[in-house]
Amino acid sequence: MKREREPRVMFGFHAVLARLRADPASVIELFVDETRHDARIKDVATVAERAGVKVMKVPTKRLDGFYGGGRHQGVVARIEVKSLSHSLDEILEQVQGPPLLLLLDGVTDPHNLGACLRVANAAGVHVVVAPKDRAAGISAAVSKVASGAAEVTPYIMVTNLARTIDELKEREIWVVGTDERAELGLYQANLPEAIAWVLGAEGEGMRRLTREKCDLLVRIPMAGNVGSLNVSVAAGVCLFETVRRRQAR
Repeated sequence: MKREREPRVMFGFHAVLARLRADPASVIELFVDETRHDARIKDVATVAERAGVKVMKVPTKRLDGFYGGGRHQGVVARIEVKSLSHSLDEILEQVQGPPLLLLLDGVTDPHNLGACLRVANAAGVHVVVAPKDRAAGISAAVSKVASGAAEVTPYIMVTNLARTIDELKEREIWVVGTDERAELGLYQANLPEAIAWVLGAEGEGMRRLTREKCDLLVRIPMAGNVGSLNVSVAAGVCLFETVRRRQAR
């Protein structure tokens, strides 16, 4: 598979270690804080050196300058970005068994996207889909929060989410949205095998057209005083309910 170089870095222990273990050839070079001599720094440097990755000890200020903010934890890697796929159709054609998708409508915060990719990967989601006009792209901040999931979980940004939903329906994939106003609760709903979960941004929720396109709307039962969940937490609840039901079958 062809790799395309991009001016992007990855930072943080979990994300860098995950990349080194999954695809060391894609790591161009590793920079570590010259003032740190603890076990975590030594461990990541050892893994990199064993993989043949060049390790350079540099001042903290140089690490700070790579990305303009955030917590790098003393480790930054320059990477080649590997394209997982260019086409939603291509991904779905390769799926064995009933597809499981996550559609994000309006998730523009990189930390929320990273957390969603992490939980999607853990649940075995085949692809995460988002609209180009209302979504965060993959960045160093997303990769850090995703802890390696951003590099192995397909993330497709589409021009028209409503049209994409129609195409999923043509493939007999049910589109199920979460809405706190829905009459049917998550645990009472009859969920299909092939399913695409749709979640909107915290606060705003899904856009009206996206909501209308859903085959089914369910609400997550809330027993406490809070009115909603963070989108990544809600995604985890819904996705793993699907996982639970599949294992029960």
